[in-house]
Amino acid sequence: MRSGSKPVLRTVVKHGRRVGRPTNAKVRDREHLTPAEVETLAQAARTRGRYRHRDALAIRMTARHGFRVSELCELRWDQIDLRGGLIDVSRKKNGVPSTHPLNGDEVRALRQLRRDGRHVFVTERGAPFTRPGFAKMVERAGEAAGFDFPVHMHMLRHACGYYYANRGEDTRALQLWLGHRSIQHAVRYSELSAERFKDW
Repeated sequence: MRSGSKPVLRTVVKHGRRVGRPTNAKVRDREHLTPAEVETLAQAARTRGRYRHRDALAIRMTARHGFRVSELCELRWDQIDLRGGLIDVSRKKNGVPSTHPLNGDEVRALRQLRRDGRHVFVTERGAPFTRPGFAKMVERAGEAAGFDFPVHMHMLRHACGYYYANRGEDTRALQLWLGHRSIQHAVRYSELSAERFKDW
């Protein structure tokens, strides 16, 4: 592998046996971003490209609501109540849907988006934002932000989990916010939270 090149995630065949793709821990230095890094990433997105407002909002909303990329790309205007400040979050992977509050900055930013069809985040041609498109945008924003590690899109969902865990939020509430059916998926954030040791 060339210096600075990225590992290729694919199934490996070794001694005639399929041994599977490398684990994330082996190919990624980081699995989440801090709140400050999320904001730095969003600010970097605002400095580049023709759709800087859309891109920065997509980053911030993914990190706040713990969207999977497909959930963000498929987000529709009929899921959003700007007057009431609410968003209906539909989850993938058999996740549990929920209704989240929108903060004032989100409501104002959403009002500024171009409405072109049913979907909130769209391309120049009005088609829904695609997973590869979002992945490339996040990657380039990470490079523009000057991070010394590669940024991938799922870091934003993990950023949401770790943020609320470090804020001391209840694990059950965090499970529902992220849409997990099993609380064990939310426990991982609480286990690594520095909040657990603040009085030690």
